[in-house]
This record gives sequence, structure tokens and C-alpha cells, in this order.
Amino acid sequence: MRFFLPLLLGLASAASIQNTSLSQEIVTWDDKSLFVHGERVLLLSGEFHPFRLPSPGLWLDVFQKVRALGYSAVSFYVDWALLEGQPGHIRTQGVFDLEQFFGAAQEAGLYLIARPGPYINAEVSGGGFPGWLQRLDGLLKRTDPSYLAAITPYIAAVGEIVAQAQITNGGPVILVQAENEYTLCMTETGYTQMNNETVTAANNSCLEKEYMAYVERQYRQAGVVVPLIVNDAEPLGDWAPGTGVGAVDIYSFDFYPLQWSTAPPNASDWSSMNSPLEWYNYTVHEEQSPTTPFSISEFQGGVPDAWGGVGVDTGAAYIGPEFERVFYKLNYGYRVALQSLYMIFGGTNWGNLGHPGGYTSYDVGAAIKEDRQVIREKYSELKLQAGFLQSSPAYLISQPDNGTYGVYTDSTALATTRLHTNTTNFYIVRHGELGADDTVPYKLQVSTSIGNISIPQLGGSLSLHGRDSKIHVVDYDVGSIHLIYSTAEVFSWKKAGNKSVLILYGGEGETHEFAVPAVLLPSSVEGDGLLINSSASTVIQWSVQPSRRVVHFGDQLEVHLLWRNEAYNYWVLDLPLPGIARHASPSRANSSVIIQAGYLLRTASLSGTTLNLTGDLNATAELEIIAAPPSISTIFFNNQRVPTTKPNGRLHATLLYQPPQITLPSLPSLKWHYIDSLPEIHPTYNDHLWTACNHTSSHNPRHLTTPTSLYSSDYGYNTGSLLYRGTFTATGSESTLYLLTEGGYAYGHSIWLNNTFLSSWRGSPAEMFHNQTLPLPTLHPGETYILTILIDHMGNDENFPANGAIMKDPRGVLDYTLHGRDKEAISWKMTGNLGGETYRDHSRGPLNEGALYAERQGYHLPGAPVEQWKSSTSPTNKVISSPGVGFYATEFELGLPEGYDIPLSVVFTNTTTINATDEAPAQFRAEIFVNGWQFGKYVNHIGPQTHFPIPEGILNYNGSNYLALTVWSMDTRAFQLAGLQLQADAVIQSAYRKPALVVGEEYSPRVDSY
Repeated sequence: MRFFLPLLLGLASAASIQNTSLSQEIVTWDDKSLFVHGERVLLLSGEFHPFRLPSPGLWLDVFQKVRALGYSAVSFYVDWALLEGQPGHIRTQGVFDLEQFFGAAQEAGLYLIARPGPYINAEVSGGGFPGWLQRLDGLLKRTDPSYLAAITPYIAAVGEIVAQAQITNGGPVILVQAENEYTLCMTETGYTQMNNETVTAANNSCLEKEYMAYVERQYRQAGVVVPLIVNDAEPLGDWAPGTGVGAVDIYSFDFYPLQWSTAPPNASDWSSMNSPLEWYNYTVHEEQSPTTPFSISEFQGGVPDAWGGVGVDTGAAYIGPEFERVFYKLNYGYRVALQSLYMIFGGTNWGNLGHPGGYTSYDVGAAIKEDRQVIREKYSELKLQAGFLQSSPAYLISQPDNGTYGVYTDSTALATTRLHTNTTNFYIVRHGELGADDTVPYKLQVSTSIGNISIPQLGGSLSLHGRDSKIHVVDYDVGSIHLIYSTAEVFSWKKAGNKSVLILYGGEGETHEFAVPAVLLPSSVEGDGLLINSSASTVIQWSVQPSRRVVHFGDQLEVHLLWRNEAYNYWVLDLPLPGIARHASPSRANSSVIIQAGYLLRTASLSGTTLNLTGDLNATAELEIIAAPPSISTIFFNNQRVPTTKPNGRLHATLLYQPPQITLPSLPSLKWHYIDSLPEIHPTYNDHLWTACNHTSSHNPRHLTTPTSLYSSDYGYNTGSLLYRGTFTATGSESTLYLLTEGGYAYGHSIWLNNTFLSSWRGSPAEMFHNQTLPLPTLHPGETYILTILIDHMGNDENFPANGAIMKDPRGVLDYTLHGRDKEAISWKMTGNLGGETYRDHSRGPLNEGALYAERQGYHLPGAPVEQWKSSTSPTNKVISSPGVGFYATEFELGLPEGYDIPLSVVFTNTTTINATDEAPAQFRAEIFVNGWQFGKYVNHIGPQTHFPIPEGILNYNGSNYLALTVWSMDTRAFQLAGLQLQADAVIQSAYRKPALVVGEEYSPRVDSY
């Protein structure tokens, strides 16, 4: 554990700071690409946040799945709000320790791009800013001394951690991004959301170069020596080399063609497209940053979903394989050398870490699902593209031309971009309208080593279907074999001894053609339906069908002709080389294998004549060695020898999937215990330990409209639910109560006067704040009354664009009026998570708990004294008929078999009210705690999430588990929870490394709890 006091360190004139030459030569660059150890490297990367998977033993699993794509890097954020929830105390132990993250990346053979902030956006609470920054008397993202004093200890701490993991120290970190999207400004009227005004990004006129330079300087002082990279929020050229103070080493930008917002219900609706063609191209890049590679730090890999949204599966279809084929290949036409997809694996907004615009799941429709499955077609499409680029070294040294119409094809409806070297040419063909969904026939008209030709040469036409792009290669090297052209796309090629093995694929029914020199003649063909002609060259044409064809050219070349969906089952794995990390690079052509298999292959290694493979199965699969050293005679899969045959000269094996016997507990059948978690509305409740709301001023930009501040952050409560108690002595003149609260999108509140329920605001996905005017019952003069207000805190706002203070948008009670009385008549107290910023549970961080009584007592933690509570049936068997909060807890055992990865989820069934003729949704909110970790916030009447994955390691797969559930009823209409179950989402026979159980604090009576 490290402790850093918020001292003002190194605040010498930021204006004098400039980037200096790096004291390392391992990571270098030119205008085309990065070099690592002197070799050009294509950085195909994906974003993965370790804090969104708080089971460190599973990080390697995700990394291996990224590496199996052929990707070479992972980009990651660090969330300051999770590390320094208590000002001056930076805690990086347990699930927040990055050492295992770095080690897992290294083991998987991936480089890392570190993005530690201090600001990250990332759809996390406050955009990564700790809640206590709301009290800062100063501007954010400025050289204001109070803000610099806040960020400096954090940068020093996390900068040192990142520096120790740099490649210069033997670690995987090769690039560091200082700050995040510090580019766009909002208009003067853009602030604030609390006044229901629109935040509008306008320009970059507000940027403080001295601030950017200061952040960079602090990372350098912390030991960062690898290149610094920027992510311009739009391709504006901000901070590019040569732009003055604050300029970075490598310029990069972000782009989201279909916007970073909830997908439409129709996943094929691309009407919201923000066309890249209107924003950037290679010419723009040369104007903005001619000395650095074309780089995109964030490109759309998914789409978030909001409260009340369409669900993650619709989002995955929206940013699906068609999107990848159109937009990623557009970027390849500009010779992008670093492209990082946001996200490659989304994970979970557990423990209140998310912002108010999203719910617990952060799946975002990424290629790897929230539960780590790789069943989405978009995962396989990424593999095809990465396999091609990683086996095409000419790509990184090619020169992009501008796109043309009717030059390289005979269709003016199609645009073609050529990338060329002295020998090889890549032709990327797309629709002129990126969202076009029609099929266009065309011929390719190109210059080749055998002259100017029109392709296909053997008759017919090529075709480009809607929302597709093709990369045609001309004069392409396949390991000393000259491929004159191919209209079918290249997945990969590798050497198998002296023979080159080439994998080509196309869409079903498409006509394709490839040509090799005339001296190469087919010696045998597997399959039929090929047209073969030999004259100036050997030309082979075929119509793509599900069944594979293989063309053999003696012992020199073997070409596999595949349907795209069959190509999805091919895997390219690198073999370990002595003294060389297992990163993807062009030099791997002679040290890699291509294997047809099933669900997932992870690793490959050689031991004499034995090929050792690890991987996963979700069904019995046929394995075939497509390209490998010819000496291989034996195959081990997951440490088990598998019988082999050798038809057609290639090793075959059958990988048997053996389903295990699994019995999961029936949650409704378990013994449950119950306790009231809102005792505050009862007359005997004593709130003397609560925090008095006595601040008569606030540094919050929203000016106080109450005698004392009721903003939760002014009292150190920054997360979870909030509770207020307002006490007054009645005069009898009180008639109504006006109340304005804010908790973020989809929040809600409930109000009691003494123990009488007054009303609830049930929440809306479109409202961050809400006001109500409520009639009061007749009050008796001289009697004391207490208003109890429960508010759901959905997370603090992010702070984008750069010049705002949006994350300071307050939470809690903003205003009130007790009609007939002065505001001073009410004295207020409040509470949130026990201790507020002096939070008790360091193992789960500062955001995991809220204000509910059971949480303040620690009853959500394993070992809670459940036997002292009421025995209860499951909440699915109990009618809830009055507003309030109940806390339900149970225990269950799991005994899941070794060798299987079995993602589990807690699943709700949408619930309607009892005896409601319109089947109205029941108005309630719930939280799921698993072994103390809050892994679900469910809002029945808003949704859409009903399915809450719980990772292994949080769940004990071989032992006892503690499950607790809060149920906040917001309505007087009775309901009964329609369903609650523990569900296996898949049963995968797996070579994953079983994670250790994550150690967290267990229950013990909490001192000063109330």
C-alpha cells in the first residue's frame, strides 16, 4: 500500500516544458510505422480495462483471446477514482494492482499502450476524476494550482507503476498516452446539464498548452521514457509534433463513424453515420503529422447502451462484421499503422464505477463478450483482417493513393484506393456510399507484372455486396512464391518447410480468381468446380461455396479456397522463438502454424516432432494442420495426445467435447434471510452519527439555492445511494413540499414524512434531475416531523469537453421549499456509504457501497450475521406491497468441474404488478452483491439489463458463496419478483488458467456504523 499526500510537486513554469529526445532506442518510429527492436510493427490493438474485470486471474484469458486474433497490442485506462477515493491515499493493492496485468500481457505476447489519465472519460463515474474533485476551488484540466496539486501525486504514483512495466525494463508497455481527448471545447452556454442545457463541443480555442505540457512533464519525471502519444478527440491535428508546447511524439486521434451512443432498435440503420470521408484521409494526415505513422487511438469497436436502451446484442449487431469490413478497411486504405478498437472486451461496471449514462453491463457489443465468450461473428472477422495484415509486410511500407472512381474498376458506383510499393499493390474496393446495401458487379482493371489486365480473365464479373469491402492483392509475395493477383481476400500465408501455404476466402456465391506464374501448374485439386487456364499465367476461377477446395502446385504452393464462414475456423498461432517475445510481426512467416479447428485456439509450441496446442471447445471439432513444420507427427491438445490420421498429406484429429455433469442451485429453493434496510423511516431511529449538512457555501458551479449545501460531494459522499433526513417543527401552516433532486440518468428517489410514504420519482432514462411538488397531510403545530429522502446515485458525470466542469454537476438534494415556512425551518443531515471518502472496504475500493442500512452495516459482506435475521422465502416467493427497502441474503455451494470455463450469471425475470390489468411493470430497483462485490444494479421498470454475468474468482466455483439482494420498492402497487436464477451461459471445455478466488474483506461489526 502506498500513501501520497497531495503536495504541490514540481510546479515550475509549465510554459517552458518541451518534449525532449527519449533516452531509449527500443521503440522508435518513422512516418510509416513504429519499430520495436528495429523491426517494423503493425499495432492492431483493442481496449481492455483491468478494473472492469476484477478477477485478475482471468486477465490472461482475455489477453490470449486478443492475441489469437492476430492482434499485437492492448490499450488500457487506469481509473483514478478507484485508486484515490480518499484524498491523499492512493491504493493500488488487490484487484487494483497492475503487476499481474502486465505479466499476463507479457505471457500472451502483447504490447501495451498505457492510458493512465488523470482524466479518462471511459463511461466511468466522473470520467475517472475522484468525487472529491467536486469540492476543488478551481478549474479542472487547467494549470490552476489546486487542480495541479490534486493530480500531481496521482501521476507520480501511477507513472512510476507504468514506467516499471516499460519495454525498456523488460515489460510490455511501449507507448504512454498523457491525458485523454484534451482537445474539444464547449460553447459558453454549453454548461450545465443541471440547468438542462446542451453541452456542445465547439472548437479547441480553450486548450491550455501549459497544462498538457505539465502532465507530460510529470510522466517523464516519473520515469516514462517510451514515446508519448495523444488521442485527439477529432482529427484536428492538436498536439502533433511541431505544434509547440505540449506536443507529443506521435499524433493520433479518435473516431466513431456510428457515434458513441445507444444503437437504434434496427441494427442495420446507419442513418446516424458520421462519415470518415468528411473528416480525414491520408492527405489530411500528411498535413497534420507528416513525420509520424497514421494512427487512430480509438476507433469504434462497439457501442454503449443506455438505461432503457436496446440491449448489448443489438449493439453488437450494429457494430458487427459488416461495419468492420467497411470502416476498418477504409482505414487500411490510409495505411493505418496503429488502430485500437474501443472496446475489444468491455467488461462490467461493477460496484458503482460506471457513469450515469450506462448500466451495469459494459459489454458494448465488443468482439469478446462481457462473459469472455468469443461467439460473435465480429470476432472472427477481426481475425481474418489481422491475419492478412500481419502476413503482409509490404502493407507498412506502401504508399496510399487517393481514392478513385472508374479507374481501377469499370463501375463508377465503386471507389478504389490503391496502396503501392515498388512491387506489391493493394486495391481496396468499396461502395462510394459507405452505407450502400446493393450488390454491384465489376471488373478489376490493373497493371501487373504480366501487363495490364481486366479481371476476371476467365469471364464473368466480380461482385461487391452491400456493406462490404474487398482487398485485392497484385504482385504479392507468398514466401518466395509470386501471386500475380487474387480477387479473393488473403487470410494468411505461412511456410511449411519449403512449401508456401496460402489461405484465400470470399463470400458465398461470389466469383473469384487468382493467378500465379505459368511455371506453376496445379498438380492436384481437392474439390471440383474450378476453371483453370494456363497461358501467360496460371489462372484459377471458382464460385465460392461452403465446401473447401484446395489447389496443390507440387511441393511449392498449396492454396486453400474457402467460404468466409469456413475461414473463421482457421487459426494462425506463433511458435515461441528463443529470446524473442511472442508478438505478431512479419518475421513470423517461418515460425507460425495455421490450423483449422473449432471454438478457440490459444497457443502452439513445438517439442521435437510434437505440436502442443492449447484451446477451447464448445462442441466436438475436427482439427487439421494446414501449415506447420513437416516434421510434426504427433499432436497434443490441452496436454492430451490425440489420435491422428493423414489424409491428403495433412494431419487430422478429432477433438472430443465431453459435456460435464453440472448442477446449479435453484435460488428460489434456498434458505433466505431478510432484514429491513430502511429503518430510518421508523420513529425510534436515531441519526446522531449522521453528517450534518451545515456548509453555508460550496465550490460547486451550481450556486446554492438552499441555506446550506445539500450536495452530497460537499460531505464526502460520492457513490451509491444517498439518504437525507430533514427535521422541522410544524406550525400547521405547511401545505406542500417542493423538492428538486439529481442522481443522474434513470435515477430515482422516494420520500417519507415520518413513516408515511409521500411519493417516488421512479426515474427516466432521459432525466438526470427531477422536481416534484407534493401535498402534505395535516401537520400538528409543535410536533416534530422528519423528511426521509432516499436517492439513487448513478455515478458522477464525465468531464468532456475539455474546458468544462461537468463532473461537478452535483448529486443529492438541489433545492426544496416547505410551502408556508422559510427554508431555514428544516435542518438537514445526510449519509452515504459508511465513512464516505474514508471508506472501510479497501479491497473493493471506494465505490462499491451506498447509503442503505445493510451496506453501512457491512451485511453485504460474506460472514454477515444472517442467522440473527428473519428467515425468509426467496424474494420470488414474497409479495411486496409497500414502499421501502428489503435486504435478502442466502448462501449456496458450487462444485464446478476442472477443465471447463463456465460463465455464470444472475438473471432476473421482468416483473409486473399483481392484479394490474395493463401488466404494468413493477416499480422497483435492486442491487446484487456476490461475496461482497456489487455486480448488478437492476431497475425493473427501465431496463434493459436482466442478465448479470459474475466472473469466476468473484464467484467461488468450488466452495461457498454469499448472495445478497436489495429490493427498493418505489410504489404502493404490490408485486412479486417473477424470477431469479443462477444460469450457466456456456459450458466450454477450456485450457484457460483457473483464476484464484479474489480476496475481499469479510464481515465484522463496523465501529460507529449506524
